[in-house]
Amino acid sequence: MLPIARWLMRGTPHAAGGAAVTAIVPWLFWLSGAIAALVTLRSGFSAALPVIVAAAVPAGWWWMQGDAIPLASVLLVTLMALVLRERMRWSEALIVGALAGAAMIQLGLFVPPGGTGPLLEQLRQGSAEVDAMLSELARQGYDAEALATLLVGGITGLVVLLAAVGCLALARSWQAGLYNPGGFREEFHALRLSGRELGLLVGVGAVGALLGVPALAMLVWVPLLVAGIALVHGFIGAKGMNGLWLIAFYLLLITTWPMILIVLLAALLDVFADFRGRLASRSD
Repeated sequence: MLPIARWLMRGTPHAAGGAAVTAIVPWLFWLSGAIAALVTLRSGFSAALPVIVAAAVPAGWWWMQGDAIPLASVLLVTLMALVLRERMRWSEALIVGALAGAAMIQLGLFVPPGGTGPLLEQLRQGSAEVDAMLSELARQGYDAEALATLLVGGITGLVVLLAAVGCLALARSWQAGLYNPGGFREEFHALRLSGRELGLLVGVGAVGALLGVPALAMLVWVPLLVAGIALVHGFIGAKGMNGLWLIAFYLLLITTWPMILIVLLAALLDVFADFRGRLASRSD
């Protein structure tokens, strides 16, 4: 896709046109977000503003049709790109993205038009088991509609955040391919949370639990997960292992919950043990 990125960076009209067209086409919003992030990373917010607007306007039309994911993804990846450009730390960009995504969930931006009541009614009519479960929740004093709203918003917010992280990674790889070959691989392999950043995530999650803001707990673990993925990439790269190991890793990550927990635990331990630093010192 590097030739596409090279064409996009020929000028603002090319980038803005590409961002607008891909934002209009269903399921290509991720490409529009990556284009906006690429120009933001390379040229800054002021120069990228026409491209961001070109991506946001069609995405805003989709929002009016009931799909908030394209617009939220474009805005979120742009914010993360700004942080990454200014701070040059993936960890900080991920933390800011997780907090912004949690704010979107808490503000109800991902709640379907008309709320989740019609959805619950459809589920009740379509399944006797679901109807019995919802009735039991109501008998125990739970608000089924509030729970459904939180679940739908949380899942959608998680999808948006993961899509934004993917868009940012694609944009950064384009930038490196055009202006700093090999830079993205080195940068991503070195991604690791500091003790202070880990403490911030834990503190934010605890505050969210105490204050009844579940959206924070739903997303604050994502930066740790991405750091764990970077750890696996770095280890495989340092060992010179076959790329099939990465394919197998992602298949397990996508299909099994235990693998996600293992990756989170590895990233947590890496904060204190610095596995890649130890591996590099042994190989010297």
